[in-house]
Amino acid sequence: MSNARLNLVVIVGSVREGRFGPVVADWFVEQAKRHDEFTIDLIDLADVDLPLALPSTPPALQPDLPRPEGMAELTRRLDAADAVVIVTPDYNRSFPASLKAAIDWHYTQWNAKPIGFVGYSGLSGGLLAIEQLRQVFNELHAHTVRDYVAFPSYYLLFSPDGTLRDPHGPEEAAGAMLDQLLWWGSVLHDARRDRPQLADR
Repeated sequence: MSNARLNLVVIVGSVREGRFGPVVADWFVEQAKRHDEFTIDLIDLADVDLPLALPSTPPALQPDLPRPEGMAELTRRLDAADAVVIVTPDYNRSFPASLKAAIDWHYTQWNAKPIGFVGYSGLSGGLLAIEQLRQVFNELHAHTVRDYVAFPSYYLLFSPDGTLRDPHGPEEAAGAMLDQLLWWGSVLHDARRDRPQLADR
């Protein structure tokens, strides 16, 4: 591809009152800025109209289906993404309904794009949600990268000002994941340009 930077979309998946997701997302955005290979677009699903009632025709069959007016900006920003990072907690051993709704309202927006994960929760560090999300994104012809960032007992790891008490390990994990997103994002960007329908075959 050209020397233009890839567009990395970072999604805050939880909309629960009092959620910790924005703190984790802000930390990751700083890591992505330091990586210095992406333009970064931070999306908070709490700011998006995400009805749980889905249309009768799935987006896989009608990619341009009518969506709620409040979702138009989300769709546009997902269209523009070259890579995506999902910031998610574990909710009852899975991921938030808000995140599933955002995924299910779209289809081509995920096709042939790399997906990374930053998880946080009490014990697993979000790994239960991440493993289920890998299955979901596989169905959407996305590519989930191997490395991830996890924060078990996140409330012990972050200081009140949102910084990590011991940043070394998480910063290394974020760097490794960003390297993979850059490689896959570059390769898949060119593949989508050369064969835009490749993911649907």
